[in-house]
Amino acid sequence: MFIRLHNVVVAFGQENSIKALDNVSLIINQGEWMNILGPSGSGKTTLLNVIGGYQKIQNGKVEVDGKDLSQLQEEEIQTYRRNMISFIFQDYKLFDQFSVLENVMIPLLPYEKKEKIEQKAKEILEKLNMTKRMHAFPHQLSGGEKQRTAIARALLCDPKILLCDEPTGNLDSENRDHVMEILKQLHQLGMTILLVTHDTEVAKWGDRKVYIRDGKLKEEEALYERTPF
Repeated sequence: MFIRLHNVVVAFGQENSIKALDNVSLIINQGEWMNILGPSGSGKTTLLNVIGGYQKIQNGKVEVDGKDLSQLQEEEIQTYRRNMISFIFQDYKLFDQFSVLENVMIPLLPYEKKEKIEQKAKEILEKLNMTKRMHAFPHQLSGGEKQRTAIARALLCDPKILLCDEPTGNLDSENRDHVMEILKQLHQLGMTILLVTHDTEVAKWGDRKVYIRDGKLKEEEALYERTPF
């Protein structure tokens, strides 16, 4: 097993009255692509944040690649995020004042030489057919180009796990399918992918589907056929 959650509880509100995750147990194998579905507020993003080391848990255990995340010191958590995890978001999270190339380089700038990072960023952008746009700014990009920039930035650190939170939510069907093809290629190279989506077309990709409602996790295909989103 690569990622293991055991009876994980995350609660918010007064006296932890609202459970975003309610005794969630889950095993994800290395190189697996798992889609996470459920209504708004069901706990999907919280689950990603727990695995990403951004959300503390009230109870249970989270292990990634043999490490118990709750036992790591802050510096160790930062190293874990930098070396193991990358996020892709629905709203891209690009910095408007920086070019495409600069946006891609940002995650590693404090840690490695600029020349080395720039070369690597250019190579990734070339693979994503973004070379001609690398000096453009976010306001000059289409939605698909923004998401490819965000994917390039996520790949800069060679992550083992890619956490995708509605990565195609703002895209038309053509750009959605292009982004999914990119994710498919990364998956074929062995990357572990966890993808939150409301889109039943997107949910057809990958290896597995899990469904969350009211913080409880189910893995039952019939749910996708009868549950409206």
